Amino acid sequence: MKTKWFGIGGLPLLAAAIMLTTCSLKNENRTTERSNEDHEGISSSRPVYQTPPLPDSIRFVGDAVPLQRFDVRENLERELLVNAYFHSQTIRLIKLAPRFFSIIDPILKEEGIPADFRYLAVAESGLNPKAVSPAGAVGMWQLISAAAKENGLEVTSEVDERYHIEKSTRAASRYLRSAFAKYQDWALVAASYNAGLAGIDRHLARQKVASYYDLLLAEETERYVYRIMALKLIMEDPAKYGFSVSEEELYPLWKTKEVEVNGPVTDFADFAISHGITYKTLKYYNPWLRDTKLTNKVAKNYMVKIPTE
Repeated sequence: MKTKWFGIGGLPLLAAAIMLTTCSLKNENRTTERSNEDHEGISSSRPVYQTPPLPDSIRFVGDAVPLQRFDVRENLERELLVNAYFHSQTIRLIKLAPRFFSIIDPILKEEGIPADFRYLAVAESGLNPKAVSPAGAVGMWQLISAAAKENGLEVTSEVDERYHIEKSTRAASRYLRSAFAKYQDWALVAASYNAGLAGIDRHLARQKVASYYDLLLAEETERYVYRIMALKLIMEDPAKYGFSVSEEELYPLWKTKEVEVNGPVTDFADFAISHGITYKTLKYYNPWLRDTKLTNKVAKNYMVKIPTE
């Protein structure tokens, strides 16, 4: 008796195998056709990524940036690419700018610091008054404790004025002003904010040059000044770089009143409630208050912001 091998539906195994192979090839062809159609559809709807427009000329704090040099041009283009295509962060910066520029711009002007340095705060902290770096630099201007104290800020466990927008802006301005008195070059001043005065002095002496654009610096510092320039270009003309943010979408300015505190506060939650707000709201507008209380043994005067809306 012969043994019969049967496959699908009673068909001999060989015939079943041929039928499966044929069906598989047909299905593969259909899948390939659909894939090609889908691919064509996706390709036609994909966004087009282009190099952001680089101006023929640019000035940083009034001084011409030498864009005719390939290294300068490529460094600036790199930072334009990074920030123009970091869509979520850059849109948020555009929306935040009116709120915080309205606070820091008048102070920079009073302190004799060029308006372009508002973008240094953007590069440092993303306009976040509560920013803290891994190295312990704090606030919108990313001041370390020693530099903050040297420039007149209080830094304790209860009060840290590096988080105070107005006071930290004045402290940063004092540093920038003293650096300009030393270098008489705003690009070098900006670089020194990242590398420190000693670092810039060392590079200038070692390399025997006087211009920021002639210095070989660590990558972080080299990119730093170009990042400030790129942010200035994008935030001053967002539409040119593909950002569409209407006036209605901009975050509102803060409207506050100031309450003087010249003695101890035993509980800031009670203090907040007594002024018709929550503890969370109090700390949102006054991140420089670092504890739930204020000892204030020397009866120092502090001005606490209370929102009026």
